[in-house]
Amino acid sequence: MALILVLEDNAVNLELMTYLLQAHGHRTLSAGDGEAGLALARQVRPDLVICDIQMPGLDGHGVAHALRADADLARLPLIAVTAAAMVGDRDRALASGFDAHVSKPIEPSALMALIESFLQPAAARAAPPMPGDSVGGLSLADAVRAPRDGIVLLMVDDQPVHLEFKRDLLEPAGYAVHTASDTATAWRCLHDHAVSLVLSDVVMPGTGGFELLQQVRADPRLAGLRFVFLTSTARDAASQARGLALGADAYLIRPIEPLTLLQEIRTVLELPGRG
Repeated sequence: MALILVLEDNAVNLELMTYLLQAHGHRTLSAGDGEAGLALARQVRPDLVICDIQMPGLDGHGVAHALRADADLARLPLIAVTAAAMVGDRDRALASGFDAHVSKPIEPSALMALIESFLQPAAARAAPPMPGDSVGGLSLADAVRAPRDGIVLLMVDDQPVHLEFKRDLLEPAGYAVHTASDTATAWRCLHDHAVSLVLSDVVMPGTGGFELLQQVRADPRLAGLRFVFLTSTARDAASQARGLALGADAYLIRPIEPLTLLQEIRTVLELPGRG
């Protein structure tokens, strides 16, 4: 387990990167701009830094120059993750002091392989406790503890990157995972597979999560199915009240810490049976 500092000013990108890293067992800290990121790096001495290039104020190039000029942090592994894909961007990043340059959208397995190549010494070191290592008494070890045999989760979201990151979080925790990008596909999956819990977005093109839940609760064959909403858009009290009134077992708002999401899923699965 390594401590990775993520410098990213986009909240959605930061959430997804945090999901990926924590799903692979790493601890994370984050900052939304270069100045705050530098201060945090000097304070906590992370094992690796992932840095966006285009940030307000001090950009990624400035961060790289400052880290390489700091005797205590000059050898710190530094990876640029950026949407910039112009000719020469990679060379400029490496010249600034980055060790690697990755273009968005990222490919999770390739990024994790790159990160692990820089973390071999760090992974062997004992890690001190950090905030977020447990949630409500649930440690990472508890969260991924077997058995999970027979527990199948269906993820419903119209954004492929959200589905991929949820899979990266939940499969290492021992769950079998199916995905659907729309409610019609989700409905077919529910009738083709024995699903234990649905984790669904609310707002999707065409038929949304509320309509899917109504279908589920109207079908006697799915009477015991657990259903959880996870949304970053339908955050208002009326939407939450509607979702719970329709029969959702939980209504969660993103961003949400990965361990918190694992705890919520476990809690819902352990609720007394429906019916």
